[in-house]
Amino acid sequence: MGQSHSKIKSFSFAIQGIKEAFNKEPNLRIHVLFAFGVIIAALLAGFNTVEWAILLITIFFVISLELVNTAIESLVNLVSPEINNDAKIAKDISASVVLLGAILAIVIGLLLFVPKLLR
Repeated sequence: MGQSHSKIKSFSFAIQGIKEAFNKEPNLRIHVLFAFGVIIAALLAGFNTVEWAILLITIFFVISLELVNTAIESLVNLVSPEINNDAKIAKDISASVVLLGAILAIVIGLLLFVPKLLR
């Protein structure tokens, strides 16, 4: 019984983390907004199972990167509240990972949607 309780508690911590990031990070809210828009577009485009799998993996990949970026930024702010070049580098690199993921998501979106539009 105690072990399942700790799993439920861990799950609630994870949900709390998503809520915190959503409230703290405007970029995460933008990613989620775009995700809903893309999901609606995919419904209208009639995506098949493989297209849905690719789309959902891509969406969750970018949102996961944004969550990791948020965690890294928070940790850097905690250990280095003063202005520090190494802290800036860590935060910039973390943000660049999200940018690369978002660029990849755009490319994948084009690969998925353009053929549907050209039919």
